[in-house]
Amino acid sequence: MCSIMGWLGADADPELFRKGFDATISRGPDDSRIVDTGAGLLGFHRLSIMGLTPEGMQPFSYGQNYLVCNGEIYGFEKFREQLANKYDFHSDSDCEILLPMYQEYGTDMFAMLDAEFACIIYDGNEKKFIAARDPIGIRPLYYGFDQVGNIVFASEPKNLVAICEEIQPFPPGHYYKDGEMICYCDIAQPEKICYDDLETVCDQIRGKLIMGIRKRLVSDSQIGFLLSGGLDSSLVCSVAARFSDHPIRTFAIGMDLDAIDLKYAREVAEYIGSDHTEVIITKQDVLDALETVICLLGTYDITTIRASIGMYLVCKAIHEQTDIRVLLTGEISDELFGYKYTDFAPDAESFQKEAQKRIRELHMYDVLRADRCISVNSLEARVPFGDLDFVKYVMAIDPEKKLNTYHMGKYLLRHAFEGDFLPDEILWREKAAFSDAVGHSMVDDLKAYAEEYYTEEEFEIRRSIYSHAVPFTKESLLYREIFEKYYPGQSNMITDFWMPNREWEGCDVNDPSARVLSNYGASGK
Repeated sequence: MCSIMGWLGADADPELFRKGFDATISRGPDDSRIVDTGAGLLGFHRLSIMGLTPEGMQPFSYGQNYLVCNGEIYGFEKFREQLANKYDFHSDSDCEILLPMYQEYGTDMFAMLDAEFACIIYDGNEKKFIAARDPIGIRPLYYGFDQVGNIVFASEPKNLVAICEEIQPFPPGHYYKDGEMICYCDIAQPEKICYDDLETVCDQIRGKLIMGIRKRLVSDSQIGFLLSGGLDSSLVCSVAARFSDHPIRTFAIGMDLDAIDLKYAREVAEYIGSDHTEVIITKQDVLDALETVICLLGTYDITTIRASIGMYLVCKAIHEQTDIRVLLTGEISDELFGYKYTDFAPDAESFQKEAQKRIRELHMYDVLRADRCISVNSLEARVPFGDLDFVKYVMAIDPEKKLNTYHMGKYLLRHAFEGDFLPDEILWREKAAFSDAVGHSMVDDLKAYAEEYYTEEEFEIRRSIYSHAVPFTKESLLYREIFEKYYPGQSNMITDFWMPNREWEGCDVNDPSARVLSNYGASGK
C-alpha cells in the first residue's frame, strides 16, 4: 500500500498538510515526498512493491502535470509498449504509465484500466485536480473541503480530520473533474444477463478466477497469503500454490480456546504444501486491540470491527516477524455468490438487487477492513475475487443460477473448483463468518465486555444522542463512542450497519453474525 494526498489551492497550508498526511505514514514507510504544484500540494508515502528503484518514487511528473497513485495496474506493459515511441519511461513502476495515458486519452483512461487504484492528477495546463478510484473501491480515497471551499483528497479520513469539516468516501468507479463526480464504471450493473448453462458458467468462473489470482502473483516484493480455512481464502491459496515455483507462505489466526478454522487452515496448508504459520490470540489480546482497530478502520460497524481484530493481529505478526510485503486475501466472494442470509432471498430479482447493493457498498465494509488492517502494518492487499473481469462476469450470471437451490451456499464457486484443488471436506464445508471462525468466544467476549460497560439506563441515554446509524445494542454503542473520539461527527462516512436484509423473512435479527440465523447449521463446527 501507499498513501496519497492532494490539497487544491495556492494557499494550502504546508504544515497542516504535512501533519495530516503523516497520520498514514505506515501505509508507505519507505519514502515520502510532497510537491507544491503552484496551485496546490501533492503528497506520496511509498511502500515499494513494483519498480523498487528510486526512479519509481512519486509524484510522477510530465511537463506541467503531476500524479500520485496508490495502486496496481495489471497489464500496464501493453500500454507502455503502445506509448514507448512518444514517451520516455524511467522506472519499472506500473503507475508511471498513468500520466502518459492521461496525456493521450484524458479521463477516458480510467475505463481502460484493469487495476485497483486511487489516484490524483494535477493538470498544470488547466491548474486543476482530477481524481479517480477503481470500480470496487479496493484502494481507499476520501475527500472534503477546506474552510474556503477548496477540495482535498486523501487515502484515509484521518488525513483530513483537521482540515475538512465533513469527510466523505470517494465513490468507486468515478472520477472527479470540474467540481463533478462522474461515473465511468458501475460494476454492479451488468450490461446484459448471461444465460450460459451451468457447466459453461462454472468453467468461466474457474478460468477467470485463476487468471485473477495469477496476475496478482507478480511482485518485486515477497508475497504471503491469509488462509482462514474457509472456501474463499483456501481457493486463492490452492491456485497460487499451483503457479508458484516454491511453497507459498500462509498465515492463519485463531483464539486460544475455540479457534474454529485453524484445523481447516492446517488441513489446506498440508494439502497444498504451504509454509504455514498459526497466530494464536487471547481474550485480552482482543480487548487490548479494540480501540486501536476502530481508530485505524474509521468505522463503527459491528461486523467490520469484529472481523478486523483477527485480521489486524495476524497482519501485525506478519509485519513484525517476516519480510513479506504483499498479502493475497479472499474478500468479495460472499457479495458475489451469497451470504448465509441470502439463502432467504425471496426470488432471483431480490438476490440480484442485494448483490448489487453489497458490491456498491463494499468499500465501506469488507474492502475497508482488508485495506486498513493490512496497510497499517505496512503491507499491500491484493484481492483476486475483486478482479474486474471476474466480477463483471459473475454479476452478469442469471441470478436464478445464483440462488441457493442446491442446498449448499456458493454452489457455483464450489462446483467450478471440483477436482483436486481442495479436499472435499473443505470445498463443500458450510461457511462460518470470519469473525466467528476466529473463535466464537471472541465475539462473545466483545459482547460481554460491552454489556458490563453500560447500565441499561446509560445505554438508552447515550444511544439517543445519535440521529444517524443509531446504536441498537450496547456493543454498537461502545464502538460508536470510540469512533466519535477519533472521527467526531463523521458517521456519514459509513452508510449504516452491515446487517442482513431485515425485509426478508428469517432475516429480522439484531446481530450481524450468521450464528443468529436459523440456517447456520454446521457452519461453526
